[in-house]
Amino acid sequence: MTSRYTDLDWLAINTIRTLAIDAVQAANSGHPGMPLGAAPMAYVLWTRFLRFDPGDPSWPDRDRFVLSAGHGSMLLYSLLHLTGFDLSLDELRRFRQWGSKTPGHPERQLTPGIEVSTGPLGQGFGNGVGMAIAEAFLAATYNRPGHTLFDHYTYAIVSDGDLMEGVAAEAASLAGHLKLGKLIYLYDDNHISLDGPTRLTFTEDVLARFAAYGWHTARVADGNDLDAIEAAIREAQAVTDRPSLIAVRTIIGYGSPMAGTNKVHGSPLGVDGVRATKQALGWNPDAVFYVPDEVRSLMRLARERGAALRADWQARFAAYAAAYPAAAHEVRLALAGQLPEGWETRLPAFSAADGDLATREASGKTIQALYEAIPWMIGGSADLSESAKTPYTTTESFQADYRTGRVIWFGVREHAMGAIINGMAAHGGVRPYGGTFLVFSDYMRGAIRLAALSHHPVVYVFTHDSIGLGEDGPTHQPVEQLAALRAIPNLWVIRPADANETVVAWRIALERADGPTALILSRQKLPVFDRSALAPAEETRRGAYVLRDAAGGMPQVILMASGSEVALALAALAALAERGVAARVVSFPSWELFALQPQEYRDRVLPPQVRARLAIEAGVAQGWERWVGDQGDCISVETFGASAPSQVVFQQYGFTVEHVVERALKVYARVSGREG
Repeated sequence: MTSRYTDLDWLAINTIRTLAIDAVQAANSGHPGMPLGAAPMAYVLWTRFLRFDPGDPSWPDRDRFVLSAGHGSMLLYSLLHLTGFDLSLDELRRFRQWGSKTPGHPERQLTPGIEVSTGPLGQGFGNGVGMAIAEAFLAATYNRPGHTLFDHYTYAIVSDGDLMEGVAAEAASLAGHLKLGKLIYLYDDNHISLDGPTRLTFTEDVLARFAAYGWHTARVADGNDLDAIEAAIREAQAVTDRPSLIAVRTIIGYGSPMAGTNKVHGSPLGVDGVRATKQALGWNPDAVFYVPDEVRSLMRLARERGAALRADWQARFAAYAAAYPAAAHEVRLALAGQLPEGWETRLPAFSAADGDLATREASGKTIQALYEAIPWMIGGSADLSESAKTPYTTTESFQADYRTGRVIWFGVREHAMGAIINGMAAHGGVRPYGGTFLVFSDYMRGAIRLAALSHHPVVYVFTHDSIGLGEDGPTHQPVEQLAALRAIPNLWVIRPADANETVVAWRIALERADGPTALILSRQKLPVFDRSALAPAEETRRGAYVLRDAAGGMPQVILMASGSEVALALAALAALAERGVAARVVSFPSWELFALQPQEYRDRVLPPQVRARLAIEAGVAQGWERWVGDQGDCISVETFGASAPSQVVFQQYGFTVEHVVERALKVYARVSGREG
């Protein structure tokens, strides 16, 4: 049968290949093997299927493409340059160099056309599932008969390594359950990983596994068979009730002297290797970063196609807005990452008369109000809805047969949940959140880190925040997790002290557009502070604030605490006053927000001259030294917890009024020179 593809197509494919190996060689660093082997499938996808506009990379109804095998970044950079994105040939020459737009692994905020930051294997796989969920939700929610705003695919190229990772297995299982038919992955089945042949570790029947997950599967026997690749993708598009995985048998490092071996995975080919590879591809071995004019003209047709597709969508949106102005207004806000007018007026307020309330419960009531206020808020928990107080509903949840549901049952899949909500945020048009116990944040740390790096505005609802969990014991009582989360740049961690601080924390999280926020919430009930006698909860925005001050002026000792320990600090203040020591209580829900405040404000809260400072927090003390100073102290938990009722555990670990007073007096005596 005559191929639909011509010599010009192969010239373009080899241009992609040679640009990749030239960039890796120039950097003397990188991964040439994957671009050499996968260029044909990427070319077919980008020129025959992918709907995008290089002139407007954020056009809402574009298809999404994820290079989950992010180490093959030069494959993607070559495609972006050739199709006319704002990525010059000079940037390809500066691959992996300081200040370039072509880092070693794709970064969403840095390079035009990059949908998600990938690199840690399996993350992009999960991101794509989140993108497909967002598309399905938006289509079901906002499309109208005769007016289609959202109708696009999510594609990815995934590797053996991606499919070995547990996060991909979790995400694949959920995607199959949800029957995400617009999710199509090309599997670069080259039988090689970094350590050697996959037969050393990975001999399962991958397609059988994915069929068991509920995926449509297909196999292309030759990664250079462009017609077979195209036919497999068209077949996948026709399967509307299942996601698709197409295994394409490729040769890593195709054309190079080390083709088919792990030696070509992550090392430059060398000068002689580059020349030999180019000769094998029929390329001029002396041509470096060479793009034939006819290839540039062919690939730049993507700009014309993309502009026409975008213009058509804009016309459709104008017609939609005329017919459904209220819905169109919602869509504009959602796509812009904004919130509805007056959304905050729907939030609950709590009073001391309401009685004690766990901050997880206050969060749950807030989420219910937010669902009414923000129609595009969507999320759920990792099989902990009742415990984490995320909405529990079987009739309004997002399912294969109910795409407008806004509660997602992630199942016991914390890591996939993290990667999926990253993909949802990257897709746009939705405000995602995910919940689990704080101790299980460890299971999803890779996704949290990428959310922070990528500036995804996702919200984490982490409950059961300390040894206050009680009887479940040390396996479930988080001790080091607060410090670990605080160590992640660009992640805001907020541990509210009462119900009203929790409401403000949610406002902070949803108003933030440039990164993720983790809400750290108690299982046990806490007092709702009487704000008529204390500072307003709105001060939570400052990260730390004077909740109650010493009578008569400057304090002699400062007690600072977060979460459930703030009430303990208030009780200790009264006891210290009886001992003639004037104390200030600082509620300290967020180090990150406090660090953003002007120095003048920080000095008002923590006066430099008051060096007698005691921090109280039911976790490791690591990091508190920044705030207590060289003369301060910390009541903390420096070992694992214990199984017992929470009040007993707190008492045994020294979280009592008596112990706080004792430690506060000691630090005051030491700083004031009265010790001994």
